[in-house]
Amino acid sequence: MQNGVDYIEITQTAAMSVASHGARAKCLQRLIRLGMPVPKTIALSFDTVRGIAAGKHFDSAELLSYFGPDPLVSVRPSPEMSEWGGPGAVLDVGMNDAQLVRLSDKLGADAARSLYLRFIHNYAVEVARLDPEEFPIQESPSQSALAAAQEAYAHEMDEDFPQNPAEQLTHILRSMARAWDSTSARLLRQARGAPEGAGLGLVVQQMSLAMGEQESGSGIIQFVSSTTGMPRITGRYVSQNTGGDVMERDGAYYLSSDSRGLSLEELAPEAMEQLLAASDRLRVGLREEMKVEFTLTNRKLSVLDAVRVPRNSRAAVRIAVSLAEQGIISNEDALLRIEPRALSELLHRQVAPSVERSAIAKGIAASPGAATGKIVFSATAAQEYASRGEACVLVRRETSPEDIRGMHSADAVLTERGGMSSHAAVIARGLGVPCVVGVDEITIDARAKTLKLADGTNLSEGAEITLDGSSGEILLGAVSLDEAALDGAFRTLMSWADQARDIDVRANADTPADAETARLFEAKGIGLCRTEHMFFEEGRLTLMREMIFSETQKERAASLERLLPMQREDFLKLFEIMRGQPVSIRLFDPPLHEFLPHSRDGIRALAEALDLPLSVVTHRVSELQEFNPMLGMRGVRLGITVPEIYDMQARAIFEATVLAARRGASIVPEVMIPLVSAKREVELVRARIDAVAAEVRSETETTFEYRLGVMVETPRAALRAGDIAGQVDFLSFGTNDLTQMTYGLSRDDAGRFMGEYVTQGVFPEDPFHTLDVDGVGELLTIAADRSRALKPDLTLSVCGEHGGDPDSIDFCRKAGFTYVSCSPFRVPVARLAAAHLALTDAPSEQKPRRFNLLGRVFRSPTSVTDG
Repeated sequence: MQNGVDYIEITQTAAMSVASHGARAKCLQRLIRLGMPVPKTIALSFDTVRGIAAGKHFDSAELLSYFGPDPLVSVRPSPEMSEWGGPGAVLDVGMNDAQLVRLSDKLGADAARSLYLRFIHNYAVEVARLDPEEFPIQESPSQSALAAAQEAYAHEMDEDFPQNPAEQLTHILRSMARAWDSTSARLLRQARGAPEGAGLGLVVQQMSLAMGEQESGSGIIQFVSSTTGMPRITGRYVSQNTGGDVMERDGAYYLSSDSRGLSLEELAPEAMEQLLAASDRLRVGLREEMKVEFTLTNRKLSVLDAVRVPRNSRAAVRIAVSLAEQGIISNEDALLRIEPRALSELLHRQVAPSVERSAIAKGIAASPGAATGKIVFSATAAQEYASRGEACVLVRRETSPEDIRGMHSADAVLTERGGMSSHAAVIARGLGVPCVVGVDEITIDARAKTLKLADGTNLSEGAEITLDGSSGEILLGAVSLDEAALDGAFRTLMSWADQARDIDVRANADTPADAETARLFEAKGIGLCRTEHMFFEEGRLTLMREMIFSETQKERAASLERLLPMQREDFLKLFEIMRGQPVSIRLFDPPLHEFLPHSRDGIRALAEALDLPLSVVTHRVSELQEFNPMLGMRGVRLGITVPEIYDMQARAIFEATVLAARRGASIVPEVMIPLVSAKREVELVRARIDAVAAEVRSETETTFEYRLGVMVETPRAALRAGDIAGQVDFLSFGTNDLTQMTYGLSRDDAGRFMGEYVTQGVFPEDPFHTLDVDGVGELLTIAADRSRALKPDLTLSVCGEHGGDPDSIDFCRKAGFTYVSCSPFRVPVARLAAAHLALTDAPSEQKPRRFNLLGRVFRSPTSVTDG
């Protein structure tokens, strides 16, 4: 310790931790404990570095004395988390005129001058902050080039290049310490999740020169693929390396034997054997797959550093499962190593990492995955492309229910307006279709069928683009895509998640295709089937419109009678696919005007189809328009005023139930009434549904059960849940609409200002993306408490988009909800998130222990001693 500023040599027993000296320093200690040949290293603590940045005296000469009379060292950053970044490493500290002479005798003049020139360049740029163009790097510099670099430094700094190693080290340490505290560095690491007071450690390590008379060089090696997680040796090795980034050097050799050229295994087989043995020790000792930085000096191996193998989500899952299956980590640890949201990459095609991105536009990444297709500007065009087997991207200013058929046909969806909870975003996530919304830098002209970019370029219908719903980027033309990866490792991980979680996960599924996806992802039933989407299919929309234009109850019933077998078949398919698992069917919800055209051409076509005067159709369309349709004639209000609709749907559900039972797929259907606000609404609808059930039982001479529930979407329904609970078997909270009504905020328009609101701290998160636990959450808690006070075993669930959000799932678990329901492609994310929450909420003696390995926090019940 020097004047309250300390450093410590890294040994097996040195008192140090990630929290005091950083991830790199602690990793090096672990490597030493595992018997790795790590060069002598000194670690400076966070407090030491803070002191240096503040101008406290530091005795660099004493530190360098640990490295002998002619020290040659490197300085590297050691933050608590490697993701937080840090200043660049500085190599060859201690290089000066005297060292040049010694190394010239030992390595040759060219190699020595190359080391010296590279150090002058790095020192001038990183420490003195001089123009790098004034200090060009040459592989075999002449003596005159070296002299020119020294003269350039002296000219710019009005002093000679420092020859005292202690002076060099002092300036380097101070520069790195102050760079960490710079405004730009602080903002960058905070954007990556670092706390305000995050500290930086530094490590000073003996240089292990990658040059010598016998085989010498430097390299990087890893033993699994970063993209698949499968065993594979990758990396680079540069023989007689005079410095610089190995990954950027020309003339690198292969690592293992390769018919294409020389390899490290041929040049130094004993070193390769040591590295292979080291990989096994690291995997077991650090319980990770590691990437190792190493040098050879006259065939002697030195390990300079090791970090976790960088990986995409596919590789991360395979690595975690493989380590668990080998008994190196527990199943629980494997689960906790995978971020739930990262699973989205496995469920959809993704833009290949090798693609050089040049985005022509960027918006909000609303539904993950990537797709390439030709742009189209209408649902009809999307259907035409699909019928020809051509991929297309549906481009709209914003979508409406009329676009659903086109969204089913399109490979991706792009909208100029909207946010994470807009119509396009919600439907696309449910379909598993990549979607980017809120691309306000483009202008869409649907009539002219053009998309205008910010630079004025116009793309016409048929132009090919690639849409990346994971990043929000739009790329011109076709690019390479990686396929989804639902392999054995993924399924194994999901089975472990199901063993750990303590809340069920269902899927929102409106079609047989959705139900098949729900089964594929092992959802525990359907938590929300939105029946209105079925009416937009070809052949049904006309019947629906006939019903809307019916002038008498008899005419209306006749139109619905023709829709009945279609609905019955829909429900029968769902029941057969789900094979006895619960299916919760929401009765008709949207206002009737959503099924009518709004354009002049559309109204004229409807008049022709219905054989009615244009004036009559125009008047009826105008008559059904509402000032605020979200709060108008929809949901249970429509069911009470036009009861024939719910009668038909109830009959279709019950007849399908009977048919399913006869085919061996017995089920207890769940019938859900939408947009309830009062107990009396439930009583009126229940009476009619009970009557329909009795009729079907009598007509089919069978018995069946069904469960009736309410979709809680209004604040009043939440507050009066105690009254409503007596009439129902379950309450399902539609948090999309409940959030809209609680905030008085349209989710389709929120995207225009939500980013600014979150940035300025009005809301901590977009309340349509993550449940507002203080406001909407309090309504859910009130409803849960009041309803279960009457019925303790009442089923409670969330079936809005929040059902797939990990933070929202945490709230539901703590509130005692039975299950959450989300889009089919979010089911795996929800299952893993629920497992994470169950494991981290376990009693202290069972809770997986947290530790920080190489700058990333993991949790494990079998973690190594942190020391």
